[in-house]
Amino acid sequence: MRTTRPGRARWRRAAALVAATALTALACAAATPAASAAPREDWLHVEGNQIVDEAGNRVWLTGANWFGFNATERVFHGLWSANIAEVTRSMADRGINIVRVPISTRLLLEWKNGQATAPNVNTHVNPELAGLNSLQVWDHWLRLCERHGLKVLLDVHSAEADNSGHVHPVWYKGAITTELFHQAWEWVTARYRDNDTIVAMDVKNEPHGTPNQPPRAKWDGSTDVDNWKHVCETAGRRVLAINPKVLILCEGVEVYPRAGETWQSPDTDPDLSPNYHHTWWGGNPRGVAEHPVDLGAHQDQLVYSPHDYGPLVFNQPWFDKPFTKESLIADVWRPNWLYLHEQGAAPLLIGEWGGRLGQDERQDRWMAALRDLIVEEGLHQTFWVLNPNSGDTGGLLLDDWKTWDETKYALLKPALWQHAGKFVGKFVGLDHQVRLGGEGSTTGISLGERYTDTGLTPNTRYSYALRAKDAAGNLSPATAEVTATTRPGTGGGSGCTAIYRTTTSRQGGFQAEVAVTNTGTASTRGWSVELSVAGGRTITSLWNGTLTGGTVTNTAHNGSLAPSASATFGFVANGQATGGVTAVSCTAT
Repeated sequence: MRTTRPGRARWRRAAALVAATALTALACAAATPAASAAPREDWLHVEGNQIVDEAGNRVWLTGANWFGFNATERVFHGLWSANIAEVTRSMADRGINIVRVPISTRLLLEWKNGQATAPNVNTHVNPELAGLNSLQVWDHWLRLCERHGLKVLLDVHSAEADNSGHVHPVWYKGAITTELFHQAWEWVTARYRDNDTIVAMDVKNEPHGTPNQPPRAKWDGSTDVDNWKHVCETAGRRVLAINPKVLILCEGVEVYPRAGETWQSPDTDPDLSPNYHHTWWGGNPRGVAEHPVDLGAHQDQLVYSPHDYGPLVFNQPWFDKPFTKESLIADVWRPNWLYLHEQGAAPLLIGEWGGRLGQDERQDRWMAALRDLIVEEGLHQTFWVLNPNSGDTGGLLLDDWKTWDETKYALLKPALWQHAGKFVGKFVGLDHQVRLGGEGSTTGISLGERYTDTGLTPNTRYSYALRAKDAAGNLSPATAEVTATTRPGTGGGSGCTAIYRTTTSRQGGFQAEVAVTNTGTASTRGWSVELSVAGGRTITSLWNGTLTGGTVTNTAHNGSLAPSASATFGFVANGQATGGVTAVSCTAT
């Protein structure tokens, strides 16, 4: 356990945050149901080194990568033998709350220009994908993510649609210019600006290269064509001009000049002394200390995203001597990127980390050490990778694309967001209304549930005292008690949530349903759901409920719900489905 001042300060910050959240929940619990206490949208932003939701609640992005859209196949790998819905659901059920999806600039430009082609998928296993082009498969998968409470981090992995495209060190290549790279990002941002399933954008995977191997990505204060800092900054500003609510992730580079050296210095001097700090591709944001990324008015959307790997990927010099987590922090992680978190400059999301287990003791030791650091510091992460066909790391799935590697998953599991309170052991999603895993999930909860204290008695005083625990189980001293009294009213005996989903969509209209669930401790006599209907949309018919203005109330046969029981009403509406109708709140009587 760290006993330095930053560690104690972190305990105090965590305790204060949870205490404030508890106080807010206690004040509101008896007066409003869980769904109405949560933000209506799931956009995220940055406060110091934390990522928070629109209400200021701290969140933890803990996910995995699934590649294929970046490659020549132009679609997720594995769909030759696995069903897209089953793979998606299995990720959500096992606690992955965000999926980093590599894609290519080439594919985005093809979509932009109406040139999407039909990918080669097994339609016997995936009959729902029959006849769909790659963009339609992508949109279908986003709807699956909405249904299962998953969020998406989009990553431009390479310029070309190439299975080895990530090897090219920069974002431009041949006909793919930097300007086309920016335009591709602008197009995809505009297309999904109202869809809070895609909450983050990793501008470019692993910029790298050394002075001896041009072209290479550098990091300085210039506007040079190869200055990655300037390009990420420019891309971020252009994206945020379209959607100011999406997170922008900037990775590092590969090398950074040592003190007294410049980007014109050779890699080594004649005496073989190094002139640069070397680390992993994308893993070196040392330059932020001198040249931070400036996103202007939207600086609160910036996240830095280094990558880190073990000796089975490449035997870096620090693996050739006995190492511990503490030595890795001091020699590698803090000077390269952990300093940004410790100084409160910005959040960190480790965009790639992972590898094979049981083949090299050093590899296993490195992976456990980084896992523990992620947990102790609350760093965000997307594990590499779901795919079993990742040659140097293997995957969370085995070769049949269905069976999970339980040993690897057991290592990852502590770094997945799990609730420690009322929903102990349940995985926490990033959607405020939809549980991670979807309707009826037994393994996950929604963000709204995470930050709402339910089941309280009205007009009753409650007290909370908090203690922080690190990955080793060490506990901080308890905070002072926080107390509040719930308001008079129906209290914890009644309450409900309303979860909306689009079931079908067509030109000029769509069909949807809303699931109403009793979250209280007593049976309901009735319920009502407030809907927000956007301009240009009209509900033309509705069943299993009565619509008055923007409010749907139960019918005679579905108003009585036992605790945890659900009822569903549906409707048909005119207009575009995306952003068309939102279930704002649910009230039980």
